[in-house]
Amino acid sequence: MSLRLPSEIVVEDVLPTLRVLLARELAAHGLTQQEIASHLGVTQAAVSTYVSGDPAVEPVIADHHRTGETVERVAAGLAGGEMDGYDALAEILALVRTFEDRGPICELHEDAMPALDGLGCDLCVRGANPELRTERAVLDDVREAARVLSTSPGVAAAVPNVGTNVGTALPDADDVADVAAIPGRIYERSGRVEVPANPEFGASEHVATTVLAAMGVAPDRRGAVNLATDDALLDVATARGLDVMEFDAGYEDRGQRLTEQFAERGAVPDVLFHRGAFGIEPITYVLGETGADAARTTAELVDDAADA
Repeated sequence: MSLRLPSEIVVEDVLPTLRVLLARELAAHGLTQQEIASHLGVTQAAVSTYVSGDPAVEPVIADHHRTGETVERVAAGLAGGEMDGYDALAEILALVRTFEDRGPICELHEDAMPALDGLGCDLCVRGANPELRTERAVLDDVREAARVLSTSPGVAAAVPNVGTNVGTALPDADDVADVAAIPGRIYERSGRVEVPANPEFGASEHVATTVLAAMGVAPDRRGAVNLATDDALLDVATARGLDVMEFDAGYEDRGQRLTEQFAERGAVPDVLFHRGAFGIEPITYVLGETGADAARTTAELVDDAADA
C-alpha cells in the first residue's frame, strides 16, 4: 500500500503551485522580484523561476476557480498594503481547508494513495470515523468476492448476457447507495471473468434491491451474486439442501414484492431465481451473509453443476 499523508499533498503539490501563481500575480501588480521573495519567504532566484521560467504547477489546483479568486485577493491585498503576512496566511489556510473537504486535495490524495479511492474519505476535516472503517470493510469484501469469481473455473460460463455483479450492504443499509458492487458489472470475455473496476457504493441497483429486500426480513443476509439461471445449478443447490425460491421476473416494485414473499415464507432463501420475461433475461441470485460468502457458494455450485 502507498501511504501518503494529506499534509504531503499540501506541501508537495498545493503550496508550490500557490507560490508560482502568487509570484506572477504580485509581479503583475508591479512588485520587484525581491519584494515578492520577501512576501513569499523564498529566494529571489526562486521568484525569477516562478515569473520567467516554466515551473511545474499542479493543474487540479491551478485551474480551480477558488485558487484564482484567493490568489487575486491576496496579491491585491499585499501589493496595496491592506494585508500583511498574517492576513495572507489566513487566506491560504482557508483555501487549503476548503480543498481538504471533498475537494481537489482529496482528488490528489486518492491518486497518490489508491486505497482511498471510492471511500468518500473525510479524514482531514472530521478525523477518524468508525463508519468509514465499516465502509472500507464492505468494499474489501466485494473485492474479495470479485477475486473469488474471477479465479473460479466455470464461473465465466454462468455470466448472463447482462453481466454479473456481486454486492455487500452496510449493516444498517436502507438504500441502494448503502450497497457496494462493481461499477459496469462483471462480464465474460474469451472464457474469462473480467472485473472492470474497483467496487463502489450504489453501483448495482438490481443486486442492491435484492439484498435490501433480504435484509428487510433477515438483516444478516447482506450479500448477493447474480448469474444466469441454469437448471443444473438449481438442481445442485437443492441437492445440497439449500433453500431455493422462484420469483416473478418483473421489475416493477420488485423489492417490495420480494420482501413480502420472504416475510410470508418466514425466511430468506439461499438461492432466488426467475425464468425471465419479454426483454428480461432469466437470472438467479445466490444470497449470503456477505458478497464474498455468496461468491464462494456460487463458485461451489457452478463447479458441482459442471460435474453433474
